[in-house]
Amino acid sequence: MTMILYGISNCDTVKKARRWLDEQGVAYRFHDVRKDGLDAERLQGWIDALGWEKLLNKAGTTFRKLPDAQKDGLDAASAKALMLDQPAMIRRPVVEAAGAISVGFSPADWQARFAA
Repeated sequence: MTMILYGISNCDTVKKARRWLDEQGVAYRFHDVRKDGLDAERLQGWIDALGWEKLLNKAGTTFRKLPDAQKDGLDAASAKALMLDQPAMIRRPVVEAAGAISVGFSPADWQARFAA
């Protein structure tokens, strides 16, 4: 199974992650969730594996710009709807590799998991 890295091409963390993978010679496919889209079934799989709280980037500009009424009382269904409507609200990068799903980039963690 090929590693798939999901993110947004102009995200600094995604750029760092892609650069790291390239430097390590790790093969991957990049999927831009903003340009290429994200289906509800895949997002649900991420939510099932990681939890919506870990996926929803509350520190990001897109989330902070939401009206308070949308931010208050979030639950799994409303968080999923927000992330589908505005994929920039998903923490990045999300990686699917070897049957596992992870979110975020840490060179030390990735060295242990992906480096040859």
